[in-house]
Amino acid sequence: MLLNNFVKNCLEAGCDEAGRGCLAGPVFAAAVILPEDFRLELLNDSKKLTEKLRYQLRPVIESAALSWAVASFDNNEIDAVNILNASIFSMHRALDMLKLRPDHIIVDGNRFRSYKDTPYTTVIKGDGKYLSIAAASVLAKTYRDDYMIKLHNKHPEFGWLQNKGYPTSFHRSAIQKYGITPYHRRSFKLYETQLTFGF
Repeated sequence: MLLNNFVKNCLEAGCDEAGRGCLAGPVFAAAVILPEDFRLELLNDSKKLTEKLRYQLRPVIESAALSWAVASFDNNEIDAVNILNASIFSMHRALDMLKLRPDHIIVDGNRFRSYKDTPYTTVIKGDGKYLSIAAASVLAKTYRDDYMIKLHNKHPEFGWLQNKGYPTSFHRSAIQKYGITPYHRRSFKLYETQLTFGF
């Protein structure tokens, strides 16, 4: 069973992102404040859950949370500030959208930037340790998947319905065949012969 809080007796927001390693589409982030006594045995790191279970857990998380929010940074913003900054800034956007101001923030991973004057703690593999980070990972992942499914309808040739923009062999082959779309991250290595193409 995952832990409820890193710091006890406070409003603690868990943050996580989805889509950092993708070649196309935005990076999404979520911030979630859960009740101190929240329990959900099936909740875990979203990467360890099936797609069906992630979507089953999403409304449970949303209804139980004291506050939650999902935000994103699109591919053009990613290209402008780099993917690490985009991931952090999208978490800041999600925190801005919370209806409650957290007393403490816990973030999956080992990199973050100060959010206002709120103390924070980074936790490596935190989405497999703390319920609020796991909840954020589920929200970020499912909302990003929803977005990529909509993009798939515009560009079905890239297989985003299946790969969600990640660098699968099918996705890379489609880029070689069709070129890139307005949704691809030009700062990423989109082609195997990246230097030749000059991107």
